[in-house]
Amino acid sequence: MIQYGKQNISENDIQAVIDVLKSSHLTQGQAIEKFEQDLTKTCQSQYARVFSNATSALHCACLALDIQKNDSVWTSPISFVASANCALYCGAKIDFVDVDHLTGNICATALTEKLIAAKKINKLPKVLIVVHLAGHCCDMEAIYKLSKAYGFSIVEDASHAIGGTYKGKLIGSCQYSDITIFSFHPVKIITSGEGGAALTNSKSLATKLSLIRSHGVTQDPNLLTTKSEGPWYYQQILLGYNYRMTDIQAALGASQLEKLDEFVSQRNKLANRYHSLLRGSMFHPLTPYNDCLSAYHLYIVQNSYWCKNDKLRIFTQMREAGIQVHVHYIPIHLQPYYQNLGFKQGDFPNAERYYQESMTLPLHPALSEHQQNFIVKTLLELSEPGNNKTVHKTNKVTKK
Repeated sequence: MIQYGKQNISENDIQAVIDVLKSSHLTQGQAIEKFEQDLTKTCQSQYARVFSNATSALHCACLALDIQKNDSVWTSPISFVASANCALYCGAKIDFVDVDHLTGNICATALTEKLIAAKKINKLPKVLIVVHLAGHCCDMEAIYKLSKAYGFSIVEDASHAIGGTYKGKLIGSCQYSDITIFSFHPVKIITSGEGGAALTNSKSLATKLSLIRSHGVTQDPNLLTTKSEGPWYYQQILLGYNYRMTDIQAALGASQLEKLDEFVSQRNKLANRYHSLLRGSMFHPLTPYNDCLSAYHLYIVQNSYWCKNDKLRIFTQMREAGIQVHVHYIPIHLQPYYQNLGFKQGDFPNAERYYQESMTLPLHPALSEHQQNFIVKTLLELSEPGNNKTVHKTNKVTKK
């Protein structure tokens, strides 16, 4: 099976993990500090805090921004459910901003209209969680200007986007946001097995993130409410969680980070090759924002001509041919849990149109040109009008 995404592990990565396994600390050791320092240097932020996964990082970001019961948080309906769930964990009310169906990202025009309407009824969001789908950055400058005009904070869910840039600045620099979140799941740009990170330029937010990820406990003399009783002394000063990353994960993540530029360059090379192979067909890729260098976590194509049955048939036959196509994502507001909260089909029509038209093709640094040729050849043959072919893993196409 040609996987839609996969990790790329080198001997250096393996040795980095072995070194930690042979050390005195498997968790809460120096590997954590090194990985965080490497992230700040790479992404040009002031602070980085690593977590057990990106979901825990998103949850802590909401808590650090003081999201409480009945606060309002807005996000994109085109994302994995964690982008919205993190606000619900805090007791907040969640809502969505429709996307530009050609980019899959939050539409600045739709956001403006929703903010104007919300201000009239005094229901503005406290936080907006933007999602950089597939590694393509949102129009952050426009969104940032709206945040200043309407008084909300911004979290970038950049789970797909480490290594990408916006207007020449690296994603993670937090130039247009309060906190940026990365994911290090095995199918992402770099991996730590599982893991995530929150980057910020705010010292106070970094302090809160550190506390929340580790039970709300500290030994920092500047944070203690009374004088320390000795080297063993600690205090719990807020309610936190155990969202810590291990040193084993951090060592792998730091080693992978050294290859970030190489990985992003190869992903862009493969994406450009897909562009060329699909040019003139009925498929067109998601359109990155003009001032964005995408990290290309995913290569998503859209077809505005196929019906639901066509998509299902082609998806199934691509899988039968050994090509692990995928769909990113089912709109969050259409999930049963969110429909029970009151959302319904038709609420965000661009997101729903995007979902019907989109399919993810395999993309990862180890993808070969031969595999890429086979993927596109199979997709185009199966998509010919009136076609009902089965493509076998032998790469031969036969009529039923």
